[in-house]
Amino acid sequence: MSDSKLYTIGFTKKSAEQFFTALKQAGVRHVIDVRLNNASQLSGFAKRGDLQYFLREICGIGYEHRPDLAPTETLLKAFRGKTMDWDAYEREFWALLRSRLIEKCIGREVLENSCLLCSEPDAAHCHRRIVAEYLREALGGIDICHL
Repeated sequence: MSDSKLYTIGFTKKSAEQFFTALKQAGVRHVIDVRLNNASQLSGFAKRGDLQYFLREICGIGYEHRPDLAPTETLLKAFRGKTMDWDAYEREFWALLRSRLIEKCIGREVLENSCLLCSEPDAAHCHRRIVAEYLREALGGIDICHL
């Protein structure tokens, strides 16, 4: 059996054209929004209902918001407020994902050619990378590609 392809993307520092073109060219069929808050005015084209509309109309891509794949507000505040460094944040978030048993809440078929969405431009220091790696470890057979 070949690996399932799971993509990740951040919308910050991308134009709408770059963002939607990357998704289309990769063959993404479903976007899983892993932001805790997807309604911020700062999100521009990636704001809740607007994003769902644009994905469907421009790319024919499905959308769902999964805050259960996001860090808690407390964890986010600690990291953004610099009371927690990246290494501690990553450890805490891995523990949170394990406690939530997210692999039991999201099926492999949903992940195939799906893309985890967050705001950070670089996956290296974004929780979407951790979610993808956690799912690969828990489910096996997942090839991760950061767009």
